[in-house]
Amino acid sequence: MAGTTDSGTGEYSGTDGAAPDRAGLAPEKTAATPGPRRSSWRYIGPGIVVAATGVGAGDLVATLIAGSKFGYTLLWAAIIGCVVKISLAEAAGRWHLATGTTLFEGWRSLGHWTTVYFAVYVVVWGFVYGATAMSSSALPLVALFPEGPGLKTWAVITGLVGLVFVWFNRYAVFEKVMTVLIGMKFLIVMYVAIRVAPRLGDAFAGLVPVLPDGSLLYTLGLIGGVGGTITMAAYGYWVNAKGWTDSRWMRVMRLDNRVAYVTTGFFVVAMLIIGAELLHSSQIALTSGDRGLIDLGTILEDRFGVVTAKLFLVGFFATSFGALIGVWHGVSLMFADFVDRFIRERFGVDTEDMVDMVASGQRERSFMFRAYLLWLTFPPIGLLFLDEPFGLVVVYGVLGAFFMPFLALTLVWLLNSSRTPAEWRNGVLSNVMLTVAGLLFVVLCAKQVKDLIW
Repeated sequence: MAGTTDSGTGEYSGTDGAAPDRAGLAPEKTAATPGPRRSSWRYIGPGIVVAATGVGAGDLVATLIAGSKFGYTLLWAAIIGCVVKISLAEAAGRWHLATGTTLFEGWRSLGHWTTVYFAVYVVVWGFVYGATAMSSSALPLVALFPEGPGLKTWAVITGLVGLVFVWFNRYAVFEKVMTVLIGMKFLIVMYVAIRVAPRLGDAFAGLVPVLPDGSLLYTLGLIGGVGGTITMAAYGYWVNAKGWTDSRWMRVMRLDNRVAYVTTGFFVVAMLIIGAELLHSSQIALTSGDRGLIDLGTILEDRFGVVTAKLFLVGFFATSFGALIGVWHGVSLMFADFVDRFIRERFGVDTEDMVDMVASGQRERSFMFRAYLLWLTFPPIGLLFLDEPFGLVVVYGVLGAFFMPFLALTLVWLLNSSRTPAEWRNGVLSNVMLTVAGLLFVVLCAKQVKDLIW
């Protein structure tokens, strides 16, 4: 095959348009539709989905608190965090397109330990996350409609609405709704950031790397935490669901991914500005967790009036509910792929090509996809009415803390091995970024586990 590889990014610049060999992981196949000759904005989609899903209410609160404590000083860390996420999501998408296999197939090729980890993770994580996502989506609705149902009732309603929406709609409709939600929260957050009148000189000064006393953990959290969840692994599945199934879509995927995390960067910078201008100068502290956004709504009402406060709560809902339906869809795709692969190996059952099943929409109609949707919805509803058991919370936190280092370091492993066609393996820049990300996530993981256990 004619072509070269960029040593920095691993980007292939071949001229013959042919898809590479699959390095023994899957048979060669021809895409149902030809890939584009060049990247174009009209193809953008999966990146919008991952941006809408990856930045939840908790991420916005973390950024607000960083801005409230240190002003603009950590703006540079937020920018670096977006670059790190671009590298991670690009690597996940590149695996799917270069090999014609899903990420779980890649993990499985590394040994049985990946199956054990993911099986426990996806069950426990889904159970606790379902309750968390429903509560987060309910909080702004309670504030918007104080005379309406209570928090638990709204939480159940949002969970059921998410279940019905994902159950009966395919990826194309899902993507359009996610685009509307991200548009809402983008415009509202940017509007609020403009209303608080940012000091541009101080903001530009924040681009210079500085670590104030006591800021190390906040810095690491901004770089590694915002927009960094299991949805980064789901990105490759959304790429396939869009109909991108081989390396001819590589340039489009990369543009799509960059749009996603540049958008995320705007969110993070805007929330940091709000924290710096509205909270830092006044020494106002927010409640930890998603309820901190309710506090911010009250502050906005006092400063700018009820309309701005209500708009912010609408943006809060768009953020939380977008994350809910994004997980309901993306992680259910991953779970269905995981179970299908396990059944195929354990019982010797032949199945259709997994990437094609995702691209054709068959995976979204599968029994296991819908079974995991039910798992994300109904058992967590019971958890809403109980105090979360301490042991379950610890297991959930530990498994979640390990996921991002697991993702980063396994991508380094997979994309430097013969499992990936030579022209699509990591270049120097990709290896540096993924390794740095992996080490960063290991540090964050160690801190989170220590805090949980002690």
